[in-house]
This record gives sequence, C-alpha cells and structure tokens, in this order.
Amino acid sequence: MTNDNILEVKDLQVSFNTNNTEVQAVRGVHFELKEKETLAIVGESGSGKSVTAQSILKLISEPPGKIKSGSIIYKGEDLIFKSDRYMSNIRGKEISMIFQDPMSSLNPTLKVGRQIAETIMKHEKVKKEVAYKRAKELLSLVGIPNPEQRINQYPHEFSGGMRQRVMIAIALSCNPKILIADEPTTALDVTIQAQIMELLNDLQQKLNMSTIIITHDLGVVANMAHRVVVMYGGKVAETGTVDEIFYEPKHPYTWGLLSSVPKLDSKGKKLIAIDGSPPNLANPPKGCPFASRCPHAMNICIDHAPEVVHTSTTQKTACWLLDEKAPTVEIPETARIEG
Repeated sequence: MTNDNILEVKDLQVSFNTNNTEVQAVRGVHFELKEKETLAIVGESGSGKSVTAQSILKLISEPPGKIKSGSIIYKGEDLIFKSDRYMSNIRGKEISMIFQDPMSSLNPTLKVGRQIAETIMKHEKVKKEVAYKRAKELLSLVGIPNPEQRINQYPHEFSGGMRQRVMIAIALSCNPKILIADEPTTALDVTIQAQIMELLNDLQQKLNMSTIIITHDLGVVANMAHRVVVMYGGKVAETGTVDEIFYEPKHPYTWGLLSSVPKLDSKGKKLIAIDGSPPNLANPPKGCPFASRCPHAMNICIDHAPEVVHTSTTQKTACWLLDEKAPTVEIPETARIEG
C-alpha cells in the first residue's frame, strides 16, 4: 500500500445466490483511493457500483450475498477478514456512507437530533449533552436553518433535500476519514441535486476527507472528482484522472457514456443512447462484457477478456482496441468534450 493511498480495493469479487443461480455482481474490481481525494465510480444501473461501495463496509448480507475473494485494505488492514464487531467500530467512525433514499435510511419514529446524537455517543463515548450540542453544530454545518428547533423534529417534517442534509450530518458526525456517497441525489429535483453536490464538495475540502461518489451522472463527476473509475458488467472498464476520462477516453463504453450526455447545442436533437442491454451476470460473457454492444467489437473481444493497458501513469483501460494489432479507431465526435 503506497503512502498516499488510504484505501485499496484489489480483485474484489462479490456474488449473490438467487433461485439457485449465482449472479456475479462484481468481478475482479481494483482501484485505489488517495488521502483527501474525491473518486467517482460511474456506470449504468447494474454495473456493480453500489455493490462495490457496500462491500467496502461489508454491508453485503450473507445469504444471499457473499464477498468471494479479494482485498479491501484500509490503513494497512484487510477489512475482508475483520469481524462484525470490528466493522461496527469502523462504520460511521472511520468510513461513513450516505445512501440513495434518505427517507428509508432515517428512522421515522425518532427525532433527527436523537439519530445524530446516538451515532456520536456510540463512537465517541461522550455524554448526551455533548452529543446533542454536536448534533446542532452538524445541522448548521450542512445548511439546515434554525438547528435548535429542527433538532426536535421528525424526518417527515423535512423536505427531501433537507432529509438528505440530515443524512450527511449523521455521516459526518464522527469525522470519518472516508465518506462514501451512493447516488446521493437520485430522488431529488435538479436544483436540490446541485445544492447537495455543492455541499458535499465544500465539506470534502473543509474537512479534508477522502470521498467516493457513486453516480451515473457525468456532470457530477466533472464538477467534483479528481479521478474516475468507469464500471461495466461488474468490471472496471477504465480508470483515470477526470481530465483523462473526459478529454482522452480510450474505452468505447466511456465514449458511449460521454456521447449520451446532453450538450448545450442539443436542443431539439435526439439524445444518443448506447444500443443493446447490459450483460446477464448470472451467465457473464467470457470476453469483454461490453462486446455485444460495442460497434468496434472484434472476435477476440467476444472470446477473451482484454488485458488492462496503462495508457499513462494514471490511466488504465481494459480494451482490445489498445492492442498493437488492433485497427485504429478514433474517438467519435459525439464523445468529444470541448476544453
């Protein structure tokens, strides 16, 4: 583990057994998270993003889920082999997570102040008065007005955006080293989405956290991330700095994602979509998982998984088009982002 990596995920493999069928949701995922860095994990629904995030905190329920193999190295310790008791001390205190739907994540029968304070009391071993004072400070930090009154309200008395702010306050209550945000704005309208992402970006810089953003929204990636992991079919298709992914993408799937982003001059034009459907991970393809949807697929793409190629010191791509024997294929104009 290098000195500036706070987290390393190596060859992570996660499966779910349903109706006597093994669904291979995550298939050999590898990435690193550096200190004070924001890493975005992007891809379509079903690509394995959320399962990867939940695996970091060992939130995969057994059965039906199982972390089959791999390593999750945090501060030099492999979390894969840690007990539930050990992980309960890691969750919230060292690594926190914000989930997609704040209403289902918050307890509707408890006031928000108590929900924040209980997390603090569990991990910090402080008195109730100290925990509630900290809870008020956190509500103020995440932009909730009148925290003295709001702390005594129930989740249903908050708007969707404010409930998400409460979830962020809970996640930050014990000053975690890593914050994982799993599609944190999915249920919110566009204006509130922007406010929440701006808040997360501001807090990351203020608190010097490392952050993992799970998203399908490349606009979020452009505004927040330092590096990007592109996932497809349970595997990493490409990883690189945000500039490399946006301006020098190498994988056809990344091209497809960029092409599908609405452009400023796209009014009245049909949006571009990636043809086809994601692979069935109950019977995953033996070659490149994107081969059936890739307009540049070759026979080798169908029969053999591609090697990971380093195209720079910070960019890695798993694609046969990068083989020296492959034909030259230019990035489509629709995937080009103007600098």
